[in-house]
Amino acid sequence: MEPLYQQTHKQVHEIQSHMGRLETADKQSVHLVENEIQASIDQIFSHLERLEILSSKEPPNKRQNAKLRVDQLKYDVQHLQSALRNFQHRRYTREHQERQREELLSRPFTTNDADTAISMDESLQFNSSLQNIHHGMDDLIGGGHSILQGLRAQRLTLKGTQKKILDIANMLGLSNTVMRLIEKRAFQDKYLMIGGMLLTCVVMFLVVQYLT
Repeated sequence: MEPLYQQTHKQVHEIQSHMGRLETADKQSVHLVENEIQASIDQIFSHLERLEILSSKEPPNKRQNAKLRVDQLKYDVQHLQSALRNFQHRRYTREHQERQREELLSRPFTTNDADTAISMDESLQFNSSLQNIHHGMDDLIGGGHSILQGLRAQRLTLKGTQKKILDIANMLGLSNTVMRLIEKRAFQDKYLMIGGMLLTCVVMFLVVQYLT
């Protein structure tokens, strides 16, 4: 397990260093950089699946620590995936705004000065409102990603805590009733997390529906 873990850990740090290239890449090469980073992230997810299997086969005294290390790698790569998607969304929005400006500047106007002024004012006002909506959506989506990442991190923490409690319970010989109460609480926490994710999605949908 250790060689694969070290390789995956090294790949995570390489992706973190490559993320800085996104901000400095030109329009022609930014797509290549994004594809390169996404391919590395996909490969790491594949390695993590293998590491989860290997960690479950570790000796009992090393198993819990191995799982925690794998969970930390998983959290790091999920954070990188979220950062890449946020960058792509900002780039798509920026390119869309640039196309709108180009279309506005290249639009032919009539010779009537009054009509031209009215048309330009309406177009500029619409473009300004659209930009404000895009900025609001960027903030909302960024906040949604942060919330989802936090929920995922909490789920991993709860999962690890549950396993620790169950291991301790087995060692101390606690009753089956206490074990069932622990599992029931974990089950409730899982649905609470899912409910929070659904509520976030509904809020984002309503904002998109009524602001665009």
